[in-house]
Amino acid sequence: MNRDAIRRFVRRDREAVDTLRRSHWVQVYREHGPDAAWRVAQALRAHMRAVRPDWPSAAERRDDLRHHLALKQKLDRTAHALSRR
Repeated sequence: MNRDAIRRFVRRDREAVDTLRRSHWVQVYREHGPDAAWRVAQALRAHMRAVRPDWPSAAERRDDLRHHLALKQKLDRTAHALSRR
């Protein structure tokens, strides 16, 4: 590892990086549609399975489901609150 490269990475402008990332994905979506995100997700999933064939574990799946359910509850509460306006 190159210490100077690591320092530059840590000190880089995060806001600029976020802006570039958003711009990139907007462009990808415009050129290739929503299927592009699906293909990327599947490639990441395949990579993870190659690195950790046991992924996701039963505990990870339970944790993921718990997070999804918590998010759904928040979305439901928000939708309910907005529908009363």
